[in-house]
Amino acid sequence: MCLSTAYKNKISEETAIMNNVMEIECSDNQIILIDLMGRRCSVEGSLLKASLTDGYVILKTD
Repeated sequence: MCLSTAYKNKISEETAIMNNVMEIECSDNQIILIDLMGRRCSVEGSLLKASLTDGYVILKTD
């Protein structure tokens, strides 16, 4: 299973949004992150980059 950490705009401790992300849903300008425990986090923006092997997702936000 590949779990990832989601970040806003760049990878840093300060920009981390959610750990253990297992699912990502994109609709219009909304990104919905779902973690291993089923918790959901909605972020306005778009997908910038994802590396499932390195375990990160970067979202472009304002």
